[in-house]
Amino acid sequence: METFLNLMLIRFGLVVGGLVVLALLVFAVALHFKRRGRLDEVRRYADPVVKAGLRAVARQLESRSSGSGSSWSRRTDGRR
Repeated sequence: METFLNLMLIRFGLVVGGLVVLALLVFAVALHFKRRGRLDEVRRYADPVVKAGLRAVARQLESRSSGSGSSWSRRTDGRR
């Protein structure tokens, strides 16, 4: 049991560490574009992509909640 908990803790640490590195990378890129004066241009291009991604996630969550408990294997067949 102790080994399992250690592995879970290591996994959690790796996931959190990856998220921190990703956040720092996004911050560095945003800072770079701000210093170059191109942040507004990047926002203009990124805004539709972010909105489309959020809509896709919302549709996915909505379809999961309205599935009335159907299992994953039945959903892959195209049936509910």
